Amino acid sequence: MPPSVLVVCLGNICRSPMGEAVLKHVAKERGIDIHVDSAGTAAYHAGEDPDDRTVATCRKYQIAINHHARQVTQSDFKTFTHILASDEANLRNLHNMKPRNATAEVRLWGSYLDDKAIEDPYYGGNKGFERVYEQCVRYSQAFLDEVVGKSHHEPHAPSVEEPNL
Repeated sequence: MPPSVLVVCLGNICRSPMGEAVLKHVAKERGIDIHVDSAGTAAYHAGEDPDDRTVATCRKYQIAINHHARQVTQSDFKTFTHILASDEANLRNLHNMKPRNATAEVRLWGSYLDDKAIEDPYYGGNKGFERVYEQCVRYSQAFLDEVVGKSHHEPHAPSVEEPNL
């Protein structure tokens, strides 16, 4: 059974929809069959499109993004094989929401590489969204390396230093 992943942040308009889009892109480039979605631990922006800066950053690197914000549900803990939290606060929220019969592995996304949080770029400028993008690329590669296995011929998503124009 291919992995299924839920990427989670607070409001589901910045970090997690970008993470969803980047993980899908990286997996597709590596030829990996995977289902990816994203959600927030809070319902602040339910039904809304991603932040314009998230969309602009994804477009800059030719990453397809199409998402409407939603809140994490109890069923997500059984539907997905992996739930990846953007930071420690959301990881704690997820553990508090997690039902007893949960089957998903719930981890900090950064735990697959450097144990760092993906900081919320909402109140900052475009550089914060660029940092989030770069982390999402690295964490997507690290997650797929651990869960699916390393590939020696894998292309990679363009990094901040090498935009694909």
